[in-house]
Amino acid sequence: MPTRDEVIQHADGRVELADEASIAHSRLYSEDLAPVPIAKRNWSTYNYAALWISMAHCIPTYMMSSALISAGMNWWQALITILLGNTIVLVPILLNSHPGTKYGIPFPVFARASYGTIGSNLPAILRALVACGWFGIQAWIGGQALFTFFEAFMPSFKNLLGGPVGGHTPTEWICFLIFWGMNIYIIYAGMDLLRKVENWAAPFVLVMTALLVAWAIWRADGLGYLVSHPGKLRTWAEFRPVFIPSLTAMIGFWATLSLNMPDFTRFGRSQRDQAIGQVVALPSTMTLFAAMGVIITSAAAVIYPNEPMSDLWDPVKLIGHFSQAWIVGISMFTVVIATLSVNIAANVVSPANDFANAFPKSISFRTGGLITGILGIVMMPWRLLADPHVYIVDWLVAYSGGLGSIAGVMIADYWLIRDKRLRLPDLYREDGAYRYASGWNWRAAVATVIGFALAIIGRWVVPLKPLYDYAWFVGFGVSLGLYYLLMKMARPAQVVTPEPA
Repeated sequence: MPTRDEVIQHADGRVELADEASIAHSRLYSEDLAPVPIAKRNWSTYNYAALWISMAHCIPTYMMSSALISAGMNWWQALITILLGNTIVLVPILLNSHPGTKYGIPFPVFARASYGTIGSNLPAILRALVACGWFGIQAWIGGQALFTFFEAFMPSFKNLLGGPVGGHTPTEWICFLIFWGMNIYIIYAGMDLLRKVENWAAPFVLVMTALLVAWAIWRADGLGYLVSHPGKLRTWAEFRPVFIPSLTAMIGFWATLSLNMPDFTRFGRSQRDQAIGQVVALPSTMTLFAAMGVIITSAAAVIYPNEPMSDLWDPVKLIGHFSQAWIVGISMFTVVIATLSVNIAANVVSPANDFANAFPKSISFRTGGLITGILGIVMMPWRLLADPHVYIVDWLVAYSGGLGSIAGVMIADYWLIRDKRLRLPDLYREDGAYRYASGWNWRAAVATVIGFALAIIGRWVVPLKPLYDYAWFVGFGVSLGLYYLLMKMARPAQVVTPEPA
């Protein structure tokens, strides 16, 4: 049982440990997973806005509209779908951000409250595996940008070391590994370097992309073909079958961060700082950057009429058509910075903590980051990016059901069952309030598995396909409701603890 002497609650509601010595010996404790002291919670509103701006300014966001337009939407239908999806996913992001700022804890430690001290590895590892896939995707994109950068100054660079191996030249594979190594270096340097990278990468990428938009409009003498194209989906009956799974995919894009935002908000100066920074930056930046992609590609279709649209949608390939090496160089440097900033923040911080949570005394944050990088290669991201249908339907929609199920459990537990009150020391104790049955809260596991199963069953059972189209919504709603009922009907011995005065 925690005593008032174990924790300090400040006037703004944030809580910290008075002394970590009582839990430092626990198998569940490590310096990387420990709650952040108030004095070290120094992220401001700008830091969170810059974080989201940097994460949103990535190639998958830029190309997001292309998949929707190729499915039949016009430009404004695509952008509304993107805006709506990101506004919806902002809700669970903010709800799960709160405990990070209040208690200074990362996502896997927060998950111990609902899943148990050992059971927390279920959501943590599931989240980590999705992040590994995303890490590989972003690392491959960054490697392609490096490849284009070198080729601009050395035209023979592509075949410098021979012909294709596994579908790509040796120099492409080398560029992929170089960019991969850059990510690992920043992880080993620590979170403070990440904060600094995000702070300057955000405005830099925005300015450079705006310049590219201005150039495209100038060269094309207007906005081009795509902006005037009416699209193929003229009625709701035609639009709905495309809109629903696309909306789910847009939510799935950041369903990852809807779980692990505590990894970042644990450093927040206040709830106001983290909330305002996220609300202002996420939906607006995602929609704006996707709109920039539409405008640039639309104008590029006029500038390069003989090039396939698949090349024009990809900014790396598009910039490769420029004749001036210095323009290609600056543009590719921008892509590298954009991809590096989003990859570290969105796809390494969480799995590094998640793997560390499985073996706190054996795996550090840095080692967890290295494991993430290795698994990102093993998952062969070049194949995920090869087909837009696989990317959206088999990747974004599929995993959104699982992550939605986890979000439903965590939000129900923290907001509905515990009323935002946690026993901070017990999150690190093997015999504390969150041990449940041998470290597992079976209620959370059951709710997650059933929610996920119902969300994805429509992928294979045709009559249930609507469930798959709404995968995130189904997973989230089913798991939230089922977990709440199970916690009320089969209530654990101790759930809510009064906060210290």
